Amino acid sequence: MIEALVVSNIVLWIVALASLVGLIAVARQVGILYERIAPMGALTLDTGPKVGDPAPEFSLPALSGGTVDLGGARSRGTLLFFLSPTCPVCKKLLPIVRSVAAKDAKALEVVLASDGDPDEHRRFRERESLGAFPYVLSTELGLAFRVGKLPYAVLIDAAGQVRAKGLVNSREQLESLFTAQALGVASIQEYIGQRA
Repeated sequence: MIEALVVSNIVLWIVALASLVGLIAVARQVGILYERIAPMGALTLDTGPKVGDPAPEFSLPALSGGTVDLGGARSRGTLLFFLSPTCPVCKKLLPIVRSVAAKDAKALEVVLASDGDPDEHRRFRERESLGAFPYVLSTELGLAFRVGKLPYAVLIDAAGQVRAKGLVNSREQLESLFTAQALGVASIQEYIGQRA
């Protein structure tokens, strides 16, 4: 009886030590994997105006009335955020867009853009409390920037040049546009490629 208890205790310690070694090995592999996988920025598509090119100029009617001018020299930069009332990822990013707008209000204007039924967009604008942002509907604007998927964002500097652009599905991808601008590269992927 005592021999069985001693044997089971030894087996239990062996299993505990093997589990500890396994946990350390998994933690090490996760660390290695984290180092190998570079942070993903906004997915930059090779269509539309290139980074560094002048942004197309538009004067578009806003949903709230008046007009919104895009492109050309301005007093501050513009974050052009393409969205849709039926896009769940777009809705998820709206608090982040609000945060960016509040943090950089002196240097950056956020403009929301889409196309489709004006009444549907007015209801969406009201439901999501987007009254603080200019909201334009224009198929031509989306075509000019070759927007194929949503949500899509374009960062235009005060001189009217495209500084960063891409498909943005998370906070990190949206913030990568500002990081790319600060680093003077077209995208985070380009920056990583230069370092490799």
